[in-house]
Amino acid sequence: MAKDAIVAENLTYRYGDLTAVDHISFAVKEGEILGFLGPNGAGKTTTVKVLTGQFLPMEGRALILGKDISKDREEIQAEIGVCFEEKNLYERMSAVENLRFFAQLFGIRKFDPYPLLKKVGLEKREKDRVESYSKGMKQRLMVARFLVNSPRVLFLDEPTDGLDPVSAETIRKVILEEREKGVTVFLTTHEMMEADKLSDRVAFINEGKIAAIDTPENLKHKFGRRALKVRVREKGKVVEKELPLDEKKVAKDIINLFANEDIVTVHTAEATLEEIFIKITGRRLE
Repeated sequence: MAKDAIVAENLTYRYGDLTAVDHISFAVKEGEILGFLGPNGAGKTTTVKVLTGQFLPMEGRALILGKDISKDREEIQAEIGVCFEEKNLYERMSAVENLRFFAQLFGIRKFDPYPLLKKVGLEKREKDRVESYSKGMKQRLMVARFLVNSPRVLFLDEPTDGLDPVSAETIRKVILEEREKGVTVFLTTHEMMEADKLSDRVAFINEGKIAAIDTPENLKHKFGRRALKVRVREKGKVVEKELPLDEKKVAKDIINLFANEDIVTVHTAEATLEEIFIKITGRRLE
């Protein structure tokens, strides 16, 4: 059975009178991706900063790989990778120079940056100054950078926000590859489709509190509504009809529909994480 790689127990952090993270508790298993969903200002980034030792908990505690972040911060930071929205790259250096510099900070000798740069699709621009890179290229370099120390836990804060499709898909692929190696991923985002694609479980945070935590499928089953959407042709026009799949008479309705209607298309519809978040919290993710 997989061990807990991340444990938060009554974790709390305040900015003056504002409680940004309000006594939250959860655990993330080794090799699991947890999507941490919430609108801007919900407490996502502050949670990451506490879990990674940039802020210390004001109440409660955080354990990373079994170690207390308040007591063993340096040991923990040597075994994790962190990627924030803000790019902290050295722009007058090349990609190769950036990665070698960060390898030196981790005390890694005989470091070869080229496999990582190939992994993120930068092998043809590896010697160009970072200041010449697009936003997507810089983010891909950030991804390569957080893999320099072969981390066991990754903390990713909005890793694909505002990126072009190629860069976003490259980063998703890297995240899933790391998960397959047994790396734990803590992914904060306000993009529900991103979380749905990548996450084994999702947690909804709203006003500093955990509103729900479960697999996307379980949340959709518990809070959502399943339906069959059918587009039919009536009097020369195409109209859409919806059949709720949770009603007892659905089988009879489907038979009647196919027997009596000129059907154009049929597809199932389920609640999105966005809709479920609104239902639980009364707020939108954006």
